[in-house]
Amino acid sequence: QVQLVESGGGLVQPGGSLRLSCLASGSISSINAMGWYRQAPGKERELAALITIGGSTNYADSVKGRFTISRDNAKNTLYLQMNSLEPEDTAVYYCNVEIARPWRGPVTYWGQGTQVTVSA
Repeated sequence: QVQLVESGGGLVQPGGSLRLSCLASGSISSINAMGWYRQAPGKERELAALITIGGSTNYADSVKGRFTISRDNAKNTLYLQMNSLEPEDTAVYYCNVEIARPWRGPVTYWGQGTQVTVSA
């Protein structure tokens, strides 16, 4: 089993910054991809940012130019640097990790979520 522990959420004013972290631990051989999803009140969960094993990244149009996803493979940690935050960014943010399993195929895990609130 793999456990994902998220941190860094909280209350911030518009225009401010936060950095979210997600630490993966447990039976990890290698990570194929990691991503950040978010779900605002009354809205469906959406992919905010994704980084693949090759290092390529993808961002939702709503966060391009403001958010940066990165990872530290040695620490099995995923980061989301969020700048120029807007009230529309208010949501629960979830990390998602796909773990490679040789001879068995990949498996996906989710974090518990961390609340980000952008308000004056």
